Parts: sequence; structure tokens; C-alpha cells
Amino acid sequence: MSKRKFRIYRGEQEHGELVNYETEVKEGMVVLDVIHKIQAETANDLAIRWNCKAGKCGSCSVEINGKPKLSCMTRMNEYSEDETITVTPLKTFPVIKDLVTDVSWNYTQNERIKPLKLAPAAKTEKGYVMYQKDVDRVQEFRKCIECYLCQNVCHILRDHDKKDEFIGPRFMIRVAGLEMHPLDIEDRIPELKEDYGSGMCNITRCCTTVCPEHINITDNGIIPLKERVVDRYYDPLTILWRKFFGRKKKKLPPIKK
Repeated sequence: MSKRKFRIYRGEQEHGELVNYETEVKEGMVVLDVIHKIQAETANDLAIRWNCKAGKCGSCSVEINGKPKLSCMTRMNEYSEDETITVTPLKTFPVIKDLVTDVSWNYTQNERIKPLKLAPAAKTEKGYVMYQKDVDRVQEFRKCIECYLCQNVCHILRDHDKKDEFIGPRFMIRVAGLEMHPLDIEDRIPELKEDYGSGMCNITRCCTTVCPEHINITDNGIIPLKERVVDRYYDPLTILWRKFFGRKKKKLPPIKK
């Protein structure tokens, strides 16, 4: 057991400051454990959002020494004993109180995305049939726990505050999961270009770096979507083909009898 120093943001959006704390830290503790300990000892009104304490709900997202992380999955032994640990709220979203931010903007972006639309002809007597490789491809995106660390670290949202133009990496992979679904027949490419701001992402891969579920957001989600936009709107051969033959429909897997 050793005494460790902390600096924790206290206050609201416009009126807040970093407050110093000291507490005893036991072996095996994570940052969320220490915050709870500080709550119990000296700061009963300290606000932090959390739920599962197992890295699966995404609720306890904060910035620790300037890096977006899940506080329940960040062990104290990652930092030297003489290092002061600074814990601040997610920078990209408005602060409600202390370490709790208002992430409701994300829910609005989710509502803008066209939901799954299954092809009626794809249903057989055995139900819907899909190749396993197609299932595996979209399953990666379903691992998202909506911690919004990727949204927080995205410079388009974080530094340039372009929330009215770009839906962010979390919802780019939601669109990817729908567009790559083998039975979906909805078309979201026009919205990707005009409304969701796919062209604004310059592929820094910062969102992939911070993802606690290790989703390859950039390479497996965003880049394929950007390629689909380019194919439809900027590739001259594709444009010529569409003028003569119309929009290419999604291919459904063959029905197994």
C-alpha cells in the first residue's frame, strides 16, 4: 500500500478546476477504485458515471493524464508511484458535473441512420441464410460498447467541433455494419457523402488506437465506406455504368435448399 497523488476536475462546464487529493492505493486497484475511495473519504459529492466495472458498459470514460480511457480498466500500476494522476472529463462533450459529461448528441446521430432493411426474398423456410464470413465481417462492429472514446479523440469533433457536419467514428462503423450486412437492401451512400461527413475523416487512426474493444474502426469500417462513396460519385467508369445500367443492387447469398 502506498499514498498516491491525484488531480481531479471538479465543477461544471464553465466553472471548474483541478482539485488535489491524496489517498492510499492498494495493489490491484484501478483508477475507478481510487475515485470511489476518494468519494468515500473526502469528496462525497464527486460525480462520476459508471455501471459494470468490467469494461463492457462504456460508462466510466474519462481522460487520464490526457488520454481517453475507461477508468475501470486502467490499473494504477501503469503509472509510477511518484506520478500525479490527473483525471478529467471527456473534452469533446459538455460537462454536466465533475467527471460526468452530456453525451446525448451521440443518441441524436444514431437516430439519423437508416435502420436495417431486409430483403423479403432472402427469407427461406429455414429463416435467413448467410455465409459465416459475412456474419464475421459485421460482427466486429457489434462489439462496440458505446464508451465514446473514439468520438472523444476524433480531432474533427474534439478540436474543430464539427458536430453539425460529421457523425463521428462510432456511427461510421454502425453505418458500416449495416451497409456490409449481406441481407440489407437499404442505400445509405448518399447520406454518407452529404449528411454524415465521411469525406471529413483523414484516416489518422486515432479512433482505432483508443478503442477498448480493439475494433479496427478505420481500416475495416471507415475506409471501405469512403471507397464506396468514391466509387459511386467520383469514379468515371462507375458513373458511366450507372447511366446506362442503373444502380448496382446488393447481391444476396444464394438460397440453400
